[in-house]
Amino acid sequence: MITPPRLTALFGPYPLAAVAAVAALAAGVPGMARPAGQPAGPGSHAGGVWAVNVSGQRVLVTKPKFIPTPVHPEKITHPGADSMGAVTAAHALGRRSAVQVTPQLPGIDVSSYQGNINWAAVAPYIDFSYAKATESTNYTNPYFYNQYEGPYNQGLIRGAYHFAIPNNSSGQAQADFFIKHGGGWSSDGQTLPGALDIEFNPYGSECYQLTQSQMVSWIKNFVNEYAFKEHAYPVIYTNTNWWVSCTGNYGGFATNDPLWIANYSASHGGPLPNGWGFYTFWQYADSGSLPGDQDVFNGAHSRLKALATNG
Repeated sequence: MITPPRLTALFGPYPLAAVAAVAALAAGVPGMARPAGQPAGPGSHAGGVWAVNVSGQRVLVTKPKFIPTPVHPEKITHPGADSMGAVTAAHALGRRSAVQVTPQLPGIDVSSYQGNINWAAVAPYIDFSYAKATESTNYTNPYFYNQYEGPYNQGLIRGAYHFAIPNNSSGQAQADFFIKHGGGWSSDGQTLPGALDIEFNPYGSECYQLTQSQMVSWIKNFVNEYAFKEHAYPVIYTNTNWWVSCTGNYGGFATNDPLWIANYSASHGGPLPNGWGFYTFWQYADSGSLPGDQDVFNGAHSRLKALATNG
């Protein structure tokens, strides 16, 4: 069992790739990571933008060149029931009884299943929340306003997530739909980067009829479009079993994207997908004393605030 170190700062520990990027920057290599707040230099590319990654570094993102992925549309019949915890629990990834939760910042994630929430009653017990905003390119959560603005009005740090259906449309199309319907990011200290919920298919084939390389391309298309448009890398929510099966345990997202791991049976999030040495969020149960799925943030409140301020 892997027990990742506590994320005591969003700026460390660095994956080796991030360390190499910072070293390359010091040597004047164009297009590599640049410390947050430092202006773009001669290495900037026309049409490029800076996006903040999980290590707090500004990374130059040029206009994305998308890799086409197959489209095999499935009929979306129950998007209101497709939440992070509901799909994870349906695939029997354990139960909370075996988990010993370490003291970390408590939070929840919710969807239309929870309806309108009395946030004044919930707010004293959590530090953050995420609400489902969209699914594929044709569903928006009818309770999103309450579930997104409610926490904000109570002084909580909030975010939005997108439930991906990768065989219905392209990664960039779903990122754009998400951004237009509540998934955008703002550096206001209360808004977390949007999250991509990529996991078991609630409608059919586990990997959405995509090969492992096609799935990696689809995720890249979503991530790059979001980073280019919103100037922050999205959080990736997944579980290790699905990630190994459907991406071949690809490790290339760990340098830039915060990890939100789902695991209900192992302490400290259990074994993590390849590349990530720590998780940023951990969903440890699909129910509890608070509405929705139960989560923790792996760090101090100042680090959560930094993620909502810097991306």
